[in-house]
Amino acid sequence: MGDAGKGKKIFTKMCGTCHTTEKGGKHKIGPNLFGVIGQTCGTAPGFAYSDAMKKKGITWSETTMDEYLQFPKRFVPGTKMVFMGIKKEDDRKNLIAYLVSLK
Repeated sequence: MGDAGKGKKIFTKMCGTCHTTEKGGKHKIGPNLFGVIGQTCGTAPGFAYSDAMKKKGITWSETTMDEYLQFPKRFVPGTKMVFMGIKKEDDRKNLIAYLVSLK
């Protein structure tokens, strides 16, 4: 398990331009990620997901999020997300620990 405090810093640096994490927060270029762990991908109300994300049909878990964050376009071919991924395993673990803490 990662460090949620470090993960929040990574989120702010790498994800915060496109995503919010506050409960009830607005969508930006990407969807609000509050409570994302445990949700089915492509289902947050009010966000226009790509068909690829809607059809993927997986539930976000620590494992699936780790796979996605390594290289999003490989995990979900056709995703609209332009982010190339996070190569460092510790950074992914910390970011995921932060996302898990958002309940």
